[in-house]
Amino acid sequence: MDSRLRELRKKKGITQMRIQMEIGIDQSDYSKIERGERYMSLEQCRRLALLLGTSMDYLVGLTDNPEPYARSKQYQNE
Repeated sequence: MDSRLRELRKKKGITQMRIQMEIGIDQSDYSKIERGERYMSLEQCRRLALLLGTSMDYLVGLTDNPEPYARSKQYQNE
């Protein structure tokens, strides 16, 4: 999970600071998540998937396909 987060974040050109602001998590806590030293909540995982343009399944290693699923109408503008 940790290397996937780092890889996607860098590919998108997003800093840890921006992720902190976007998902409401302390930068040091996010850094620990990237290093595999801390788990993220379900809501943090959802927000990261939306921000990084992937699926929660990809972030947690349930699939190797980084493409996001079709989003419900509620989240199409995020």
